[in-house]
Amino acid sequence: MPSNKDDGGWKKLLWDSDKGELLGRTGGSWFKITVFYIIFYGCLAGIFIGTIQAMLLTLSNYKPTWQDRVAPPGLSHTPRPDKGELSFSLNEIETFLPYTKALKDFLAKYDDEVQRDQMKFEDCGEEPADYKNRGDLESDVGIRKACRFPRSLLGPCSGIEDRDFGFKEGKPCFIVKLNRIVNFRPRPPTSNESIPEDAQPKVQPNVIPLYCSNKREEDAGKIGEIKYYGFGGGFPLQYYPYYGKLLHPQYLQPLVALQFTNLTLNTELRIECKVFGDNIDYSEKDRYQGRFDIKIQR
Repeated sequence: MPSNKDDGGWKKLLWDSDKGELLGRTGGSWFKITVFYIIFYGCLAGIFIGTIQAMLLTLSNYKPTWQDRVAPPGLSHTPRPDKGELSFSLNEIETFLPYTKALKDFLAKYDDEVQRDQMKFEDCGEEPADYKNRGDLESDVGIRKACRFPRSLLGPCSGIEDRDFGFKEGKPCFIVKLNRIVNFRPRPPTSNESIPEDAQPKVQPNVIPLYCSNKREEDAGKIGEIKYYGFGGGFPLQYYPYYGKLLHPQYLQPLVALQFTNLTLNTELRIECKVFGDNIDYSEKDRYQGRFDIKIQR
């Protein structure tokens, strides 16, 4: 008997046929509370959507709203081995094959045939020049042309003649670039105060200079000669500013090729490269902000 009474209590809670209640509410009560929550959550959704739409009205598809706290561009290189440590053997092709493949893949978009379209690319001069002004970001100009950057400027590091990029002869090449920042105009150094004495001859008009040296004092004299290939061994200003993916889809960053022609054999070397400019700083928290360092062992 108690069991049947308990069952009847649960059944009555679910459905009370005497009062016409489902889970303790009549049909009218369920209707009212359903309408209330539909209106309540509809208003919340409307407020949320309205807030998002109001925020989107303040944003531009082409121009970043806030750039006052954007860090200076990072300096990156190819190939980029794991943990920044590159080692290879002259007699074992498989040890440097991943590096040469990375260089070939990276430089493929700099092939001459890719840059032939006159509607997408233009010649920006064979000497470093001032910024290339293509209008404001939100002007009606539309998609901007990109400056051509022929691979031949990279000399023996172009991969046109030497498909091993110097690795087979123990003279490895690296390709260096400044990372993209929309509407950023790097400014060349106006004085030599912050530039190492050995790097001061590289300072010239309309170029962001790049300089590499030993990071550790004990490596001095072991790195040998470093050759720089490209526009004046730095980054020419006519390739800036960058207008973003929507307005500048074909943009090619200017490159600098480094070739280490006389590295000491069987020695781990720590090399640091830096760019110098009035609006390029360095951070101890970011090893690639305006610089990079790499270990090389051959």
